[in-house]
Amino acid sequence: MTPTTFLVGQLFNGLSVSSILLLMALGLAITFGLMGVINMAHGELMMLGSYTAYVLQNLFVRQFGEQNFGGYFLVALPMSFVVAGLMGLLLERALIRHLYGRPLETLLATWGVSLILQQAMRQVFGANNVDVRSPNWLTGRWQPSAGLEFPHLRLFIIVFTALAIAGMYALLFRTNIGLKIRAVTQNRDMSACLGVPTAKVDAYTFSLGSGLAGVAGCILSLMGSVGPTTGQNYIVDAFMVVVLGGVGKLAGAIAGSFGIGECNTLFESFSTATMGKVIVFTLVILFLQWKPSGLFPSKSRSLD
Repeated sequence: MTPTTFLVGQLFNGLSVSSILLLMALGLAITFGLMGVINMAHGELMMLGSYTAYVLQNLFVRQFGEQNFGGYFLVALPMSFVVAGLMGLLLERALIRHLYGRPLETLLATWGVSLILQQAMRQVFGANNVDVRSPNWLTGRWQPSAGLEFPHLRLFIIVFTALAIAGMYALLFRTNIGLKIRAVTQNRDMSACLGVPTAKVDAYTFSLGSGLAGVAGCILSLMGSVGPTTGQNYIVDAFMVVVLGGVGKLAGAIAGSFGIGECNTLFESFSTATMGKVIVFTLVILFLQWKPSGLFPSKSRSLD
């Protein structure tokens, strides 16, 4: 393998890891920035998306047979968004809206919800992990040159993440609801005085962020087995991306995920996976000592 091939391979691996991190943190960046809610159940919303893909996989095999198996994923993506989004809407209406401005109580309450969801999945699907198979059109590899291979699944994740970011920017900066979301994020009290229904904006935004978590879980289910504790494997990384980038900033989430993903891939190339994560965590902690508000700090935010 030539140095150029190695470098291109490392950059691609880092970009794919960055895309996965960004997909996990995208919904969290929106809800955390708007409402200041430390949602410890974010990982379990991702888990719901993963189990939605698992259920639809089995339904497609029973109803349409193995020859049409690959079509399940095209249905699983929007259904994961709907299932997790509805759960997020229920969570916001029933619990979180009564705890605004009380971060400790919100953290404890959402942690309790995460435990409830984990136990519910154990009761329904069992304690053992289950496997979600990739559709045939995502199992191959693209080999542009000798010694250089790009898995179709990772290419799909990169492209899908780019489309998700473009969609979020279009929603936030080209639509009326996006204008209201940005207004509430910057100054909640003034937005309410100008007639913006802040309670509805909170509910719809939290539902949107939850739906994005479900989509992330659906895609991440193709990377490994799914279990009741699947979400716990990703929640720390998602929060780390959001905090490093700057609370509530999509540009910060993009920059944070890219930095962490590329660094993680780089350090793993000459050490172990565990040591690579340790080095990345250490660098993030040192960076936050220098810039506690992250790469893109918010100019103003009111949580009262």
